[in-house]
Amino acid sequence: MQRITAEEAAGLVQPGMWLDYGAIFSQPDVFDAALAKRKNQLHNVRIRSCLTVRPRAVLEADPEGVVFQWVSLHFSSYDRKMHDIGRSNYLPVNLGEIPDYYRRFIDPVDILIVKARPMDAQGNFNLSAATLWLRAIIDRARVVIVEETTGVPHVMGEGVSIHESEIDYVITGDDAPAPELPNPPPTDVDQAVARLIIGEIEDGACLQIGIGGMPNAVCSLLQESNAQDLGVHTEMLTDGIVDLYRAGRVTGARKQLNAGKVVSTFALGSTRLYETIDRNPDFEFHAVDYTNLPQNIMLNDNVVAINNTTQIDLTGQAASETDGHRHLTGTGGQAQFARGAYASKGGKSFICLASTFQRGEETRSRIVLSLTPGNTVTTTRADMMYVVTEYGIANLKGKCTAERAQALIELAHPGFRESLEREAYDNGLIPRGFFAAAP
Repeated sequence: MQRITAEEAAGLVQPGMWLDYGAIFSQPDVFDAALAKRKNQLHNVRIRSCLTVRPRAVLEADPEGVVFQWVSLHFSSYDRKMHDIGRSNYLPVNLGEIPDYYRRFIDPVDILIVKARPMDAQGNFNLSAATLWLRAIIDRARVVIVEETTGVPHVMGEGVSIHESEIDYVITGDDAPAPELPNPPPTDVDQAVARLIIGEIEDGACLQIGIGGMPNAVCSLLQESNAQDLGVHTEMLTDGIVDLYRAGRVTGARKQLNAGKVVSTFALGSTRLYETIDRNPDFEFHAVDYTNLPQNIMLNDNVVAINNTTQIDLTGQAASETDGHRHLTGTGGQAQFARGAYASKGGKSFICLASTFQRGEETRSRIVLSLTPGNTVTTTRADMMYVVTEYGIANLKGKCTAERAQALIELAHPGFRESLEREAYDNGLIPRGFFAAAP
């Protein structure tokens, strides 16, 4: 391990190289700025990343994408903005499979640049709350560079550190605090959906909470409920989960896997969240193939997975990552947690959505006969269990296409139900005469 400057580290980059910036907290800032200054000396430098939480100097310095090509495994709002102007590309993947991708299908990374806390007495650099697939990259990267910072929390868990013997170079980073994710208050629709889900959560349930207002509204209402001894085995650690923990609702006492521990693979939220997890042994971070693979999720009983979608068709297909051909986010862990929760003893998977959205002056239904052309199916109809809107909740398991269509129509906004029912009959989703009251 050798200490060098950020400029010297950026000088190691050559045309045609694949770099990896990691994800979220891991993405380097000082190195990024130094590399951007070399844009006139380079070409065809490709950078793999995930959930970019700060603007990237290499992209801002190269708006036409002549030098730096950006590939993301899951979009943040910044990645989406870059994609909209042609500066970012998406790698389709179930998030829990990514370590295996690096080991089997992705060529070895030329240079990994990752943020970490300063070295401890044992020679370890803590990788903070973005464990994800970093260990898989470290094992495969030709060169590993650590950018030191004290601005990120020190976390506990499995594979959360990199030893000095695995590192080629260390550079001094800045100590800017970890970026926060705004957590707006839940809307009336969020709360209505949350109230329906709360009735399905029992004492001892093991929670997976996705990103967004609705899942976090569930956490807020759980604080006011009588639910006890909740567990957590999730992909993303959110403010809602931390608030539940601080309220004493989360003990993990009834978990079968990692009993007593709040398990996740990354965190993103407020300073309060980061302060809570810093050196806190109640929280364990693990690689994403540990948290997200269905065969691990199902090892806990009574798993409750709560995730958002943006559109669902009358057969139960959920499109959660695109708006037509415009990419918004990513597959993430939604499909894997839907399967893992269903396979869990007593488990339940909830896909929630507001019944409508605004497109300019027009109100549109999120429940539709057919998905918008170009939309990507994130959770298949075969994997769909509970669907929840502000108008109700329906379990699609065991229902044929006609029964599914009728159940989903009842979850739609009242102003769209008649037209949806007509479309369902006209297109054969509901055969004439299938229901006694068929028109």
